[in-house]
Amino acid sequence: MANASGLLVIERILRDRQGIWQQVVEDRELPRLTGQMLISAVLALACYGAVLGSFHSVLMALTSAVKLPLLFLVTLAICLPTLYLFNLVFGARLSVRQSLALVMVALTVTAMLALAFAPISLFFLITAPDYGFFKLLNVVILALSALVGLRFLTNGMQVLNQHGLLAPEVAKAEVKAEVKELVAVGANGASAEPVKEERPPLPFQRVPAPAAKSPAPPSMTLLYIWILLFGFVGTQLAWTLRPFFGSPGMKFSLYREIDGNFYAEIARTLSHLF
Repeated sequence: MANASGLLVIERILRDRQGIWQQVVEDRELPRLTGQMLISAVLALACYGAVLGSFHSVLMALTSAVKLPLLFLVTLAICLPTLYLFNLVFGARLSVRQSLALVMVALTVTAMLALAFAPISLFFLITAPDYGFFKLLNVVILALSALVGLRFLTNGMQVLNQHGLLAPEVAKAEVKAEVKELVAVGANGASAEPVKEERPPLPFQRVPAPAAKSPAPPSMTLLYIWILLFGFVGTQLAWTLRPFFGSPGMKFSLYREIDGNFYAEIARTLSHLF
């Protein structure tokens, strides 16, 4: 049922995420899955963008419904090649389809979670229509949604790492180590008894702590760097595509002059509120 419609793919992601990761690992029907997630994310972001622009006017709501999905998709288009090349440089065996599907999972979760917050945003828009508070509230909502979505991305990369797609050399080494531990097979096909060496008893020693897990491959470390890069590109692009809300007392405009930056504007808004 969840596979039949792109709108229901979020239900499958949340309820059967292991099945999603397995599909990505096997590189099975990924174009269809990616298309479903793309439809879901675009529609959800368009609805939430309309909520943002409704603070100003109907025309602003319509333009924000177009610009918010555009913001995420253009950011993805800018940053996805970097993620793919990072993986190639450090030996990961991810295809372009697999990389895109992983990032689209994060984007779909982000978009759907933002849409789930839309009624709360509308409530404060109706009951407390303060421009500074409304802007800050929705920035927090989008940031929280993005953090949850990126958490899905890191989980997916960890699953791929367990299947040896991020560090194939490490996976092969572990397999060879396991083979060496097997009992040697005799010439007649029967398993030979392992040779036991008699060693003198060792003096009492404190039992060492269990060995730590193998370190994460470089691809995982670079993933966190890529997430920061994605955030910086996204926030700067959002500043370039503004307005999304529409300042009160100002006429409708599709774009504004590029001056200042996103972080300075958030600091200024906080200073006005507190």
